Amino acid sequence: MQPFLEMHNISKTFPGVRALNRVDLLVRQGEVHAVAGENGAGKSTLMKIMTGVQGADPGGKILIDGHEVEIRDPVHARALGISIIYQELSVVDNLTVAENLFLAREPVGRAGLLDTRRMNAEARKVLERLEMDIAPTTRVGDLSIGQQQMIEIAKAISYESKIIIMDEPTASLSHHETVTLLGLIRALRARNVGIVYITHRLDEIFEIADRVTILRDGSTIDSLPIGDITRDILVRKMVDRELTQLYGTHASHATDQVVMAVEGLTLRHAKPHGAKVRDVSFQLHRGEILGFFGLIGAGRTEIMEMIFGVRGYTGDIRIDGAKVDIGTPGDAISHGIGFVTEDRKTQGLVLGMSVRENFSLTHLEAYSPWQFIDRAAEARRCEEFVRTLGIKTPSSEQRVINLSGGNQQKVVIAKWVARGPRILIVDEPTRGIDIGAKAEVHALLARLAREGMGIIVISSDLPEVLAVSDRVAVVKDGQIAHVFSRADASQESIMQAAAG
Repeated sequence: MQPFLEMHNISKTFPGVRALNRVDLLVRQGEVHAVAGENGAGKSTLMKIMTGVQGADPGGKILIDGHEVEIRDPVHARALGISIIYQELSVVDNLTVAENLFLAREPVGRAGLLDTRRMNAEARKVLERLEMDIAPTTRVGDLSIGQQQMIEIAKAISYESKIIIMDEPTASLSHHETVTLLGLIRALRARNVGIVYITHRLDEIFEIADRVTILRDGSTIDSLPIGDITRDILVRKMVDRELTQLYGTHASHATDQVVMAVEGLTLRHAKPHGAKVRDVSFQLHRGEILGFFGLIGAGRTEIMEMIFGVRGYTGDIRIDGAKVDIGTPGDAISHGIGFVTEDRKTQGLVLGMSVRENFSLTHLEAYSPWQFIDRAAEARRCEEFVRTLGIKTPSSEQRVINLSGGNQQKVVIAKWVARGPRILIVDEPTRGIDIGAKAEVHALLARLAREGMGIIVISSDLPEVLAVSDRVAVVKDGQIAHVFSRADASQESIMQAAAG
């Protein structure tokens, strides 16, 4: 069967970096085609060319149904039957769910006025296909990050495209939402829709994909039916290393010293559709990695935002036994707390600034003892972390908006680690990060724990929680339902506690 989409000899050069080098990709309708590779391998750039966001260098060609085309822009791509769900959200917070789904293609009545009733009815049908219990009239800004991601997916599906590109679609989804999405992908495949599936979760590739194309350093390494490749071979082709070289064994560095104790923490003002967190109590020990797991909307992030002074609370927070009042993030930072937020784009980075400038935001005073910033010292320290975390960037002067999502995440982690907090909260630490970088982040967390830092890891990736944590706290309906020791924690027991 002739591929619906063919990309041949696709190259793309940016100032100082060759992002793609003669890449080939063939996608058929009714096929789930996974594209795998480390951050910086060129996956996102290839997808932007496929959808008309960027143009390729001269010399390559793109064919749709056997006819060569030049994809001018995203609107033209959708007209050709290609739509995309980006890793970074692009919803409009102050519009309703229905208004987001039909933005720029709103149904109108005979008088030329917006047909709100019809738009809400059509939106409801799309939401029902995704098993989403959300009213079409709900303001999108009141939804969780995971729910907003599902709205993005619903929007792409509503275009009735022949090819849908999904870039890390499950990164913000709960276990239930992920299962629903994978079931929907199978249904779309059965209706002859082609799916280009980009993910760093290798289990999903082997569960859902028919074929996988591997990119490394901007080049096509191989393209194989999923039945002809194993997990070990896939990893080796992606990162040029064996799977066994990427992960070490877990060693606990937790001590008996309680570095932070939370007692009766209750959220003062919950958002509409947000978790109503109440009566949360737990302890974090020096050198411990305490995992927090729960379904989307359970209240994990709200708990951490109270501790970091983003949200008002009642209850007690004690650091080294002394009660502290945390009313602002500045208070939390002064008490030695750092917070790697879930949404790096809006909460973790200033996208228009350089890697160096973002890196030093949390500890700029370290480079300005006389009120003037020592740029050379700042740059040297930043370069240390660029090397340590393997941040792929032409230089520390590169604007972070030009980095891949995974490398942006590493910059967020670096800026907090460089400050040297005693307590580090990390919300979705490896969201959008490839398998090699995940291992590096996990090793970094283990090193920080060994050096005595108390670490809280929030993750929707249950295998990750089990891999890095000394204990696992399960949050359900705004409360801690259970705290498991490492010996007692399993995927089955944690999911049972999370889902009830």
